[in-house]
Amino acid sequence: MTRSVTSVTENRPLAQRPDWDNYFMDITRVVATRSTCLRRQVGAVIVKDRRILATGYNGAPRGLKHCLEAGCLREREGVPSGERHELCRGLHAEQNALIQAAVYGISVFDAVVYATHQPCILCAKLLINAGIKKVVFEGGYPDALALEMFDEAGIELIQLKGSGINC
Repeated sequence: MTRSVTSVTENRPLAQRPDWDNYFMDITRVVATRSTCLRRQVGAVIVKDRRILATGYNGAPRGLKHCLEAGCLREREGVPSGERHELCRGLHAEQNALIQAAVYGISVFDAVVYATHQPCILCAKLLINAGIKKVVFEGGYPDALALEMFDEAGIELIQLKGSGINC
């Protein structure tokens, strides 16, 4: 049996081709669509030498009920964003990306993390100790201590504004 394959060439000017930061940021937005968090959909991509090492999104641990099913204690208790992380049943996108790399034995030392939002203090400490050299994010997050710790650790922070595709 012979199959026919149609080839389509996209006629897009080179000027519309995204730079590397926007390319990986676009991917974080797609990763975030897998999130089951009721409050915020976050995606993270760990990259080294322009190669994706791991991805992660925020949600409940493997095999447990998703927040969409179990509900959100922080939401029920009216806990403001950026506070009382210990009440959340989910893992953050950056945490899941680091875990995926560890599970498969992939070193993230000197890698870059792309995230849809600024990492919180919990994730900042993990990224610092993992040897991440740069964090590129789009949306802000109310956590000044995380920014201070990134600065003290000498980790470059870049916030991209309003670029790329929307998922």
